Amino acid sequence: MLLDPIERASARLDATLGETMRWLTQESGEALFGSLVGLAIYVVLLLVLWGARRLLPRAAESWRGLARSVVDRTLQVFLIAVALDGATHAVAPPGVLMQLVDKLLVIAVAVQAALWVRELVVGLVRRKADSSPEDAIALGSATGVINVLVNVVVWLLAAILILDNLGVNVTALVAGLGVGGIAIGLAAQGIFSDLFAALAILFDRPFRVGDTISYGTSTGTVEHIGLKTTRIRALSGEQLVMANTKLLEQQVANLHLIEERRVVLTFGVVYQTSPDQLEALPGALQAIVEAQADCRFDRAVFTGFGPSSLDFELVFFVTVADLAVMLSARQAVGFAVVRRLAELDLHFAYPTQTTFTAAPDGRLIDPTQISEKSAKH
Repeated sequence: MLLDPIERASARLDATLGETMRWLTQESGEALFGSLVGLAIYVVLLLVLWGARRLLPRAAESWRGLARSVVDRTLQVFLIAVALDGATHAVAPPGVLMQLVDKLLVIAVAVQAALWVRELVVGLVRRKADSSPEDAIALGSATGVINVLVNVVVWLLAAILILDNLGVNVTALVAGLGVGGIAIGLAAQGIFSDLFAALAILFDRPFRVGDTISYGTSTGTVEHIGLKTTRIRALSGEQLVMANTKLLEQQVANLHLIEERRVVLTFGVVYQTSPDQLEALPGALQAIVEAQADCRFDRAVFTGFGPSSLDFELVFFVTVADLAVMLSARQAVGFAVVRRLAELDLHFAYPTQTTFTAAPDGRLIDPTQISEKSAKH
């Protein structure tokens, strides 16, 4: 039973060699022309490969260096297969020989494409890792996983293409791989989701190691970006460990990228303030902000009538991103506001409630007026 396929393959090989030898003997001129065409194609491909290597540097951190690494993975077998295919199409060799060359070309193209794709993907990851020391540390463990995944995918696709070209029925194989892949994906769904989230963080760079971020109700400095979790040092000192998927599901504010800080101060003055004093207050607030270093005035406006105060809002920007500078500027502006209101004889309002008494005729009597009259008597 096992000898039948071997015998059939041996008989097919003998037939191919026999037809090829008869064609070479009977059509020697055509065979010589085809050989010259194949040799010319091979030389041209070598010259193209040599020129590409001369034009592209070996620097791994540049795009041209990445292209050079891909070019260096070109196999001589691939060039020979392309040259043979061109030679067989330039002449009329036996059909068996042409089929053999076509199959050789498909195999060579599948292997060469797998090598190019693998080198391109791994080169992109390597280039990303070499862009900064932080990314190199973070991508150190991810690179190994990426290499395994890329190798499995590209070589599996190449093997399926080669087997299909050789006449093997790959339908059952593809179906089995699909079912197995679904089972593995469902079993490791959490792991893969965190892995892809880690790659998204590393490649999209919403934040990096050393950045201070705010998410949910927590704020801290990123210490490590792993394959499954990200470790964050909270402002209160403890280390927070967040799953990458859970972290990206939230709105993350990168405080490290702040260019300037906005400060809003709201306060109220008593209702006994005169209209002239109220109109002069926005200008006085603007002068206070403009007198401070690293501060840019935005607005100072009357915002409404509160339950026990006339409310104002002062908005300005601190043009330095440092948090300590913002806190110092906010404190200086606050103290200056208190001092200026005292100079203008303006009083801050605080929650108060006044009870009015009704006279026998229904008129409301202000209790403060009664107290004033009692004091005079």
